[in-house]
Amino acid sequence: MGWMSRGSTPCHQGDTGDIFSLAASRAVEKSNNVQSVTDFTASPRLLLSCTCICLGEPANPGTEKTERIKMNDAARKIAAVAPAEQHYREAPNNIEAEQALLGAILMNNDAYYRVSDFLKPIHLYEPLHRKIYEVAGDIIRMGKIANPVTIKTFLKADEKVGDMTVSEYLARLAREAVTIINAEDYGRAIYDLALRRALITIGEDMVNIAYDAPLDMPPQTQIEDTERRLFELAENGRYDGGFQAFNDAVALAIDMAAVAKERDGGLSGISTGIHSLDSKMGGLQRSDLIILAGRPGMGKTSLATNIAYNIAAAYEGEVQSDGSMKAKNGGVVGFYSLEMSSEQLATRIISEQTEVSSSKIRRGDINDADFEKLVACSMMMQKVPLYIDQTGGISIAQLAARARRLKRQRGLDVLVVDYVQLMTGSGKANENRVQEITQITTGLKALGKELNVPIIALSQLSRQVESRDDKRPQLSDLRESGSIEQDADVVLFVFREEYYVKNMEPRDPADPKYSEWEALFDKVKGTADVIIAKQRHGPTGTVKLAFQAEFTRFADLADSSFVQYEEH
Repeated sequence: MGWMSRGSTPCHQGDTGDIFSLAASRAVEKSNNVQSVTDFTASPRLLLSCTCICLGEPANPGTEKTERIKMNDAARKIAAVAPAEQHYREAPNNIEAEQALLGAILMNNDAYYRVSDFLKPIHLYEPLHRKIYEVAGDIIRMGKIANPVTIKTFLKADEKVGDMTVSEYLARLAREAVTIINAEDYGRAIYDLALRRALITIGEDMVNIAYDAPLDMPPQTQIEDTERRLFELAENGRYDGGFQAFNDAVALAIDMAAVAKERDGGLSGISTGIHSLDSKMGGLQRSDLIILAGRPGMGKTSLATNIAYNIAAAYEGEVQSDGSMKAKNGGVVGFYSLEMSSEQLATRIISEQTEVSSSKIRRGDINDADFEKLVACSMMMQKVPLYIDQTGGISIAQLAARARRLKRQRGLDVLVVDYVQLMTGSGKANENRVQEITQITTGLKALGKELNVPIIALSQLSRQVESRDDKRPQLSDLRESGSIEQDADVVLFVFREEYYVKNMEPRDPADPKYSEWEALFDKVKGTADVIIAKQRHGPTGTVKLAFQAEFTRFADLADSSFVQYEEH
């Protein structure tokens, strides 16, 4: 079916020697790396690019005769070794496959559902074919029949396809259609060619920017941008963001509601393993940046570790139609531990799971029964998809690159960063710490959207908390940058009143105030507050949890309560 295929367009006409000579001359004048015209014989592509720019320009009459001979010799050598380079190359496409697929869809709408999961209108090369495919899809999804008659009303009636009208072209597509059995094969071929075109675009942009890079784009930034585009291409079949149709967004929202309805507990997000927290947050929502903050000793790392392990331990994979794995329950977790080593983190998790004190584990002060618990727990943990990166002082660019790699190789559903203030920014000499933190939180938010995973980022609080009578943290206590609050979708504060009350113990047990202190300490002992200070799509308030300091474990209280703040 070759009645709409295209051919190549010549890059030049006329005397090959003159054109190549001029191109070489211009390149030598402007290049610091090429010393003579003959250097171009080793790089046909380089001279060809100069040649195409110089088409139609007369040769410089002032060029010396000797140099002119050298240039002509170089041109003849290039023409001999690379004749294919003398023509523009058309972007990879297969018009015939597009025609065959569209014809199959017009004849039997079931063919559309064989390719619609992976093939989008943008993947088709011919603009008219994109429009036909898009309109056909809209009609079919509405439960109606897509055929030449129903589709033509949505296309320009006066548009010509060669010597045919659009109506005639649609009729011919349907008339020459093949069986729908091959529809998926045609769709895959079209999709693969679209990826190749996208790769070419990314490569061209990379080369062009590398040659003429703006002052505000160092090489590392270009590498990060190129890597991001390649990741998006590999994951989603697209290489740059753009507008999304509202009906697509609505469909995603309905899918999310359906998942929440069917899942136990009515969660639209990923369960933290702590029911009272899930009930107020709906789980961890994909693409959300969740800031978990607290003063030292409050247990923010312990809570993050508990949540990370709960999610990873609950993981159940489900094979998709394309052969990939998707989390049915729980998820694959990536944990950036910038403060603690992986061994220390593992020790905490083992302690929490076995109820053997982490201090005893470190000292080796354990009996045979405890040791058997540790061995059994370690065996159980071998298949838990929790991946730890303990690199200290990592930059947001390095973190993003490793997260993309983890998602490609192992999958990724949740990312944890412990903690923001230990990360580094771009390293620009004129950047202060506030600007660095802003860059880090903005980068984390963008990464969450790119990977479509929730990111739990731990953060310190400023020391001004300690100077107040009321030690409960506030949003204004977030350290070093207002961007943390601004970029976050959710801000959680960990607060343990027990920590402060314990330090208020009177020295003399005979003191009349001792009994008051003792009553207060008994009231707050073994409890922790998780303050939901900000939640973009939900209520704020305080969730009370049980906390076992010996095992660094957070859990639901038997009478766990939630106090919602009053709106003012």
